[in-house]
Amino acid sequence: MSNIVNYGHVSRAVAIAAALATTLSSCTIAPKPMTNKELDTRSQENRLAVTASQEPVSGPINLYEAMARALKYNLDYKVEQLNQIYKDRELKLSTYDMLPQLIANAGYYERSNDAGASSLSLLTRKQSLEPSTSTERSGVTSDLSLSWDILDFGLSYIRAHQKADAVLIAQEERRRVSNRIIEDVRTAYWKAVSAQRLLSQLSELQTSIKTTLANSEKLADRRHAPPLVALTYQRELLEIEGNVKALTRELQISKAQLAALMNLDPGSPYELLVPQREKALPAIRMSLNAQVAAALRNRPELRQLGYQQRINKQELDAQILSVFPNLKGFVGVNYDNNDYLYNNHWTQFGARASFNLMNVFRLPDAKRTVTAEGDVLRAKELATAMAVMTQVHVAHTRYELYISELETAGHRNDIQNRIMRQIEGGYRAGSVSQQSKLREQMNSLVSEVRYDLAYADAQNAYANLYTAMGVDSFAPEVSGPQSVSQLAAALSALWTQRADAVSAE
Repeated sequence: MSNIVNYGHVSRAVAIAAALATTLSSCTIAPKPMTNKELDTRSQENRLAVTASQEPVSGPINLYEAMARALKYNLDYKVEQLNQIYKDRELKLSTYDMLPQLIANAGYYERSNDAGASSLSLLTRKQSLEPSTSTERSGVTSDLSLSWDILDFGLSYIRAHQKADAVLIAQEERRRVSNRIIEDVRTAYWKAVSAQRLLSQLSELQTSIKTTLANSEKLADRRHAPPLVALTYQRELLEIEGNVKALTRELQISKAQLAALMNLDPGSPYELLVPQREKALPAIRMSLNAQVAAALRNRPELRQLGYQQRINKQELDAQILSVFPNLKGFVGVNYDNNDYLYNNHWTQFGARASFNLMNVFRLPDAKRTVTAEGDVLRAKELATAMAVMTQVHVAHTRYELYISELETAGHRNDIQNRIMRQIEGGYRAGSVSQQSKLREQMNSLVSEVRYDLAYADAQNAYANLYTAMGVDSFAPEVSGPQSVSQLAAALSALWTQRADAVSAE
């Protein structure tokens, strides 16, 4: 009879297990693409979020406000800021891994029958005791234990140091991105200033060219001018029109690029504060060797590789430490409401040691792997150092060449302005043709644009030299509470001091 009951329990258990297996096998998960409604909602949310919580543009933007807006609102830079915060939070979280484990457990159990047992005599092979139990059918248990693994503490200590270096790597990446953004802002700003100053004149000139071209074609059709002369004149007008369109395109794009760097809503109108051109940019009196030394000391890429090498050395320590035996101590208090127990409350403590012998065999390969990674990082550091030194030399030479080109462009622009005054006087007197006047108007505008572009290139080269040296583009931390005007004032003071410093050395 007992066997029949046991078989019944077994069959029920098998049936339950089979039903559970069938249920689990039917729980397959298929990819579920987002619906059109979800995509529309996300696109609308993103459209509003990209420019949310920004100070509105209340007037013409000067250079330092453009730089401030880029550092405060540029989303690429914000990614690096948030990444640095994330790494810092990871570091704080890793400190908990060094603490002992304090684990609390509580449970309830119940069974359908008594957990009884009998004993078998090893001498007579007969049952020596009647079936008995020392456990109730249901009960509650709980315990609170404190344990601490010395090996885990050592490894956690090393990992925490690696996390700390990861925070510094993220900080250097933020510096690198900020320098690039500032360099791009300075280039786009001066080109956008030129666009704001000259686009209306270029548009007027283009209209004049079209009118003159149409008149020339009419004269050629009526045979009022020799065909070759008319065609040559039309070709010259079309070349002028092509140059005007090319200049217009370059200038218009620069203003859109500046808006993107400042994270303004694409297509939103804004005005720039058109400054007076400085006759000369700061002269870099810092020696070339000093510039190279500053770059090797400050460049974010080299600092990042230095921190990565520190992480690599710490990884070697971690691999060596992992070979040592685990030594774990524990202490805990326990409770069980089982009425058959003589003591329902008790305290236990002890220690346990374990040793994974396979770690001894894997240690040589682990050390060689870490050493190989260190060799790669060292080779990258040397290659980066050579690239940095080359970039400093190129940036230094580039700045000197652009300064020279700016002087030439300024001199050419002055001469062209004097020529234009002569042409206008001759046109009023009737001694200069409209064709000559139109040509010189184009030359004057081209000269003006070329001068502005040369000035923008020189400003970019000036910023690029500091980027090559790894000098930060800002002194204060860019934080949420800091207003655009406060940050712009700090940037203005920084670049003024920087210009004074490099000119005095």
